[in-house]
Amino acid sequence: MGQSVVEAGGVPTGPGETVPAAFRRLAGTRARRRLIAVTLLLGPVIAAAVTAVVRPADLTFAVLAEPVQILMSVTVPFLGALLAGDLRRKPRTARFAPALLAAALFAAAVGVFGNLVCAVALVAAPSGAAPDAWRYAGAVAAGAVLVQVVAQLIGTALGVLVRRPVLACLGTIVLPLGLWALLGAVGPLRPAQAWLAPFASAHNLLSGPMSALMWAQWLVVLTVWAVSLNAAGAARLTGHGPMGGPARAVLPGGGPA
Repeated sequence: MGQSVVEAGGVPTGPGETVPAAFRRLAGTRARRRLIAVTLLLGPVIAAAVTAVVRPADLTFAVLAEPVQILMSVTVPFLGALLAGDLRRKPRTARFAPALLAAALFAAAVGVFGNLVCAVALVAAPSGAAPDAWRYAGAVAAGAVLVQVVAQLIGTALGVLVRRPVLACLGTIVLPLGLWALLGAVGPLRPAQAWLAPFASAHNLLSGPMSALMWAQWLVVLTVWAVSLNAAGAARLTGHGPMGGPARAVLPGGGPA
């Protein structure tokens, strides 16, 4: 991941930052604006590719939504990691809540954008679509927003907890997928994928209506990956390190102050 996309510096923050100010930081550098553009561009590119390779009889909203939303969710948390990482330079005075809300709202907007891309691709498919092309479209569209928000909250947490921005961004890919692969590779642990791996949860959300069991699994994933990690990040920003001691301030280049 090059310096042109994930910068080590960041955007200055203030102790009384608001949600609009956090939004401005989200697109506050050229590199971040490029990252936003790449994220949004992935939607139509993947939708066009799926439309080209899937048989018309099999082309549905859900078939389009899963690859579009999953691949867009790869880069979405990079922005959350960078946005939250800015706060590490003022760990005792920074407000985490505005950054969290701005990041989550941006992720929800990405999910909505992906849904619109899928809808347009389905309507404009040159060879038509399946007779039940819109089956479960509402449930899948709602699930897509949740997929992007959870991915983003993983990014915000790692942005605060991991010292270097590049490693925080890479962690949003390596940690969830690594856990999913590890649990899938060990037979007795495979059932835990649905309870602990964000990728398995995303697949359920983008497949159609969720059962009560699936919602319970999603809530566990949300608690482990979003709520708990961001709570740890908030504690670090208020001056409590992982062992209960004071957290050290961090310079823009990643070293301790």
